[in-house]
Amino acid sequence: MPDAAPPTSPASLSRALRAARGHRGALVGLLLVSLLATPLALALPVPVALVLDQVAGGQPLPPFLAALVPDAVVRAPDGLLWLAVILLVAVAVLLQLQVLATWTLETWLGDRMTLSLRARVFRHLQRLSFAWHDTKGSAEAVYRVQSDCPALQNVLVHALVPIAAATAKLVVVVVVAATIDVGLTLVALAAAPVLLAVLAAYRRRLRSEWREVKERERAAMAVVTETLGALRVVKAFGQEEREHDRYVARGDASVRAEMRAVRVESTLWLLVGVVLAVGTATVLWVGARHVAAGTLTTGRLIQVMAYLSQLYDPLKTMGSRAAGVQRGLASLDRVFALLDTAVDVTDRPDAQPLRRARGEVVLEHVAFSYPGGRTVLEDATVRVEAGRRVGITGPSGSGKSTLLGLLTRFVDPTAGRVLLDGTDLRDYRLADLRAQFAIVLQEPVLFSTTVRENIAYGRPDARAAEIEAAAVAAGAHDFVLRLPQGYDTVVGERGLSLSGGERQRLSLARAFLRDAPILLLDEPTSALDARTEAGVMEAVERLMAGRTTFVVAHRVSTLDGCDLRLRVEGGRLHLEPATGA
Repeated sequence: MPDAAPPTSPASLSRALRAARGHRGALVGLLLVSLLATPLALALPVPVALVLDQVAGGQPLPPFLAALVPDAVVRAPDGLLWLAVILLVAVAVLLQLQVLATWTLETWLGDRMTLSLRARVFRHLQRLSFAWHDTKGSAEAVYRVQSDCPALQNVLVHALVPIAAATAKLVVVVVVAATIDVGLTLVALAAAPVLLAVLAAYRRRLRSEWREVKERERAAMAVVTETLGALRVVKAFGQEEREHDRYVARGDASVRAEMRAVRVESTLWLLVGVVLAVGTATVLWVGARHVAAGTLTTGRLIQVMAYLSQLYDPLKTMGSRAAGVQRGLASLDRVFALLDTAVDVTDRPDAQPLRRARGEVVLEHVAFSYPGGRTVLEDATVRVEAGRRVGITGPSGSGKSTLLGLLTRFVDPTAGRVLLDGTDLRDYRLADLRAQFAIVLQEPVLFSTTVRENIAYGRPDARAAEIEAAAVAAGAHDFVLRLPQGYDTVVGERGLSLSGGERQRLSLARAFLRDAPILLLDEPTSALDARTEAGVMEAVERLMAGRTTFVVAHRVSTLDGCDLRLRVEGGRLHLEPATGA
């Protein structure tokens, strides 16, 4: 299933702001704290000008300072010098406090925004169809959560807020500098259109280059995910060097792509530096002529030069952050394209609740085809009464697991309908429908947590006594007690610290505790040896009692005792003689 088309820049920015709507108050607070840097930066050159013009040069105080400085300070020996020193220290301390407050807010807000977006993407990934995950792979999903989502804080917290603050600073600096020397200010502003033209010329190319970098990084991560997920196979066939070389090749492609992006960005900054250097040199030349002509004092020249350097500083900030916006939007495009990918299976607006089903299942002329792919099932019709056992056989890839997926609405039929207790599955609330099923798979799925939490995965609120009773019913209680911490033993990733039979018994205990009216067994013993299989099948027999059960198996002996036998082959369901209970 392909992702939706990437959004355009304005659309991406708009969606980024909407994605951060829960943090808008904090964003405004960060902007206000950032704006405090402007008056503090404007105050920083004042003490230097005061020392040069008033203390050393004997010039009268400028009108705005004369109105603020008490006469006693002006008349006192070294009064103005002390005032300049104290003012310089005070402004420097306030600037540091402002930087600290900005950094703290940026860190907290950025992390919270990233976590919110990651949680949203993670929730959406869990709702996407198996077809999407089978096509894209786990590396794609992990990369978008871990590497693409932080772009939200890069765009909003580290780019747009500084750009807004720099814009405000630019306006204020221009006004203040113009009050000192209008000519110099106009000369300095002449560099702005050139700078903006350079940034506009490189915007689209930068975004394209960084989007390519992200794709190459994801491809390299895919090799790591695939290899570590199949490490036993890699080691068994001695392919460690092959996988290493494959990773290095993709990693090298990622490095080359990033170097291309860095070259483009470096060229941009070279041009920006040249424009600003020419602008500064021009201002210095014109300012020196004004001092020579007597229309400007040396102190005022230094002060206006300091202000005009601060005029270029926001221009430079706007340029650098604009490049960062393009880099971030390359990632956000991928995130929003993922969020725009439609969820195949959803609740209908008028979906009805379901407490506990009786368990009667009917397929009426059901067909299923993957989008743009082959037909898996065609005109499948069967009726299963509540409490009956159904055995399902067929060649690999014939659609046995797809049939179970239709019952749980992992996928919906492309034609026909599936009924539970006489009602189309699509008319039930999805969460209520899936609560009617307990599933035991060929490869037991355990999580890297305790035995107790694994058994209670389908019922997190279960009491300890209920968990232990389920383990007893599954034949797992005795071996659990032999574990180092009993039910509080952490089983490790995918439960690989346990044997195959032990993992399967914990899966059965999970199904016992679920106590659902319908049981789906997808080849639950095919990976076990004969002795272990016999023990597990005893637990399976207890689990099937009183439940509508669908058993997928390759070994015909596993289906002994089924009331109905179905063979899936060539996209068709074929009834076969049952052995009887």
